[in-house]
Amino acid sequence: MIKVENLHKSFDDLDVLKGISTTFEKGQTNLIIGQSGSGKTVFLKCMLGLFTPEEGYICFGSESYEELTPKKRRELRKQIGMVFQGGALFDSMTVEENVMFPLRMFAKATKSEMLDRVNEVLKRVNLTNANHKFPSEISGGMQKRVSIARAIVNRPKYLFCDEPNSGLDPRTATVIDNLIQEITHEFEITTVINTHDMNSVFEIGEKIVYLEGGHLAWEGNKDLIHKTNNKTVTDFVYSSNLFRKVRVAQQKGY
Repeated sequence: MIKVENLHKSFDDLDVLKGISTTFEKGQTNLIIGQSGSGKTVFLKCMLGLFTPEEGYICFGSESYEELTPKKRRELRKQIGMVFQGGALFDSMTVEENVMFPLRMFAKATKSEMLDRVNEVLKRVNLTNANHKFPSEISGGMQKRVSIARAIVNRPKYLFCDEPNSGLDPRTATVIDNLIQEITHEFEITTVINTHDMNSVFEIGEKIVYLEGGHLAWEGNKDLIHKTNNKTVTDFVYSSNLFRKVRVAQQKGY
């Protein structure tokens, strides 16, 4: 679980986060949505420890990040997996080497043990025959699955995903969504996803946080978001003609 309380973050005279409080439970997919400039990326980077808030605190489990010693922060970092927007794979490394990279950094294991773990997670993301391929030799969807495998190879308690469906076609994006949700449930991970993809919201939005102008304007789940009368939320979520038609059909009971 991650608990955020009264989080404030500014840059010079610009207030970006303005008192955000929420909780992300383990074993479920927690989505952060909102317009560009709403504070989503800054919020995510605060939880990752890349930005230090001026006020408020972030608790991982029962421990406040701000109160952790440098040693405990390093230990916490080992428990965090990250799926980057562009995949962020090392072009000069094979799939196997990319996935093994966190193990080389953090794990105290033999080469054989690390390879066994790499093969285990590659099998979990359905990439059993890709070990010796380079990122340039595989599709964008496969690259995202490699990124997910790398993120979970150290058995993290917390998984952060920044626009994991960026650049993918709708069918592949759904595969990635489902994979992230399956892994979240299977390993009881606290997963936080920063996304613009409304398909993701409706498919895997077990907890949805909507930010507007640095404030938490709404929170709920994919079922409640269909029923909310919060105009700011509905204008954003149903901004496309397709989703507006879907909502009208739902309201009419089709």
